[in-house]
Amino acid sequence: MSSVKKCNSLEEVREEIDNIDELIVKLISKRSHLVRQAALFKNSIEEVKADDRIDFILQRVRNLAIQEDVSPNMISDLFKIMINEMVETEISEFRNTQIF
Repeated sequence: MSSVKKCNSLEEVREEIDNIDELIVKLISKRSHLVRQAALFKNSIEEVKADDRIDFILQRVRNLAIQEDVSPNMISDLFKIMINEMVETEISEFRNTQIF
């Protein structure tokens, strides 16, 4: 499990959580921008959907969740939502690149 700062008050806990939330949003943003780039290297909508890749990612994050002592179901559910949204973004990006 990752090291977690030992806090001395609820306010300090909340501050740490807020900092982590900010990092999570920034990391999701980076991931989203990379997903958009991935569309440039794909040749079809089916390739964008990449079911095998999605299955691999979900299994990988479930294993990471277990290692980090967090619910693998929660992590899997969060990633499913994120991936579904990003696939839609990537499909849009793919379609836009096919116009030119």
